[in-house]
Amino acid sequence: MPRTRKPAKIEDVAEAAGVSIMTVSRAIRGIEGVSEKKRAEVLSIARKMNYTPNSAARSLAVNNSNLVGISLPTFAGEVFADILKGMRGTFESAGYASVIDTTEYDIHAEKAWVERLLSWQPAAVILTGTHHHPQVRERLENARVPVLQVWDHTDDPIDLNVGIDHFEAGRHVGDYLVALGYRRPGFIGAPKSHDMRADARIAGLRAAFDGIASVAVARPALGNAFATGHGGMEQLLAQDGPGIDVVFFLNDHMAFGGMMACEARGVRVPEDMGIVGFNGLDLNSVLPVELTTVATPRKLMGITGARNLLARIHGVEAPRSVALPVKIQPGKTTRAQPPNS
Repeated sequence: MPRTRKPAKIEDVAEAAGVSIMTVSRAIRGIEGVSEKKRAEVLSIARKMNYTPNSAARSLAVNNSNLVGISLPTFAGEVFADILKGMRGTFESAGYASVIDTTEYDIHAEKAWVERLLSWQPAAVILTGTHHHPQVRERLENARVPVLQVWDHTDDPIDLNVGIDHFEAGRHVGDYLVALGYRRPGFIGAPKSHDMRADARIAGLRAAFDGIASVAVARPALGNAFATGHGGMEQLLAQDGPGIDVVFFLNDHMAFGGMMACEARGVRVPEDMGIVGFNGLDLNSVLPVELTTVATPRKLMGITGARNLLARIHGVEAPRSVALPVKIQPGKTTRAQPPNS
């Protein structure tokens, strides 16, 4: 189908696609009610017809590119792979390709990648988190390219945001542990300022235990997640020993490493020590002791973010900021504490 010389109307797209105006609107906004096959067909026709719902959207269109650039901090583990899985399936169904780079949590590497990506004139840019090099926001806003930030939540995104509030996630865990009767918490995470999400969860945990107890923190050097969790637990036990009754880990892999350290030291879980992970990974289904953890909606985050971004690309208004909830998954590594413990 040849491109039109001027933007088409939504009625033109509907007629060309053989669907209703409402179907075109729903397909472009990425909401339920349209099959992925039909959505891809409608979006392809809309692009070829140069359909833009309003003048503001026209200024955001970037050479009809079908390339979406995605920045992830790492390929290690399941967390970002699950988010990516949700995004890529949605983009591919809509006829968009993606190019991916990793930053290893380095904001300077991310800045360089953004500059390189913009030279390719992408349809959109996706960043992980909300902490970036100071020049990145200005550069992306000046480029007038649709931007999605995922994993962290913020009320002031560069453009669009779908994520979880890691401070509230930490406080949610803290409230759960306080209700169980724990009074001497610890946290094992990343080196300070290496992962802002870890810092936010510590802050949330401290808020929940405010007026009850301080939170002992171990920040082992990063490496293999299992070994890091094992080393972090060794460090925490050496620092605080029997003064700790529960430990919240940065992720499930580290929590499993911590459980192994407890076993090696003869510390019983959950009788002597409670352990809590984060992310609700599939690993939990094969552990000898079911881990208490926090389920995060990673694939849903990817799908929701991608749909909102597709709507933005096509000039349809999308929610600027979406906070997705997390959920405690009680396991066998925590228990209600005896009175006066």
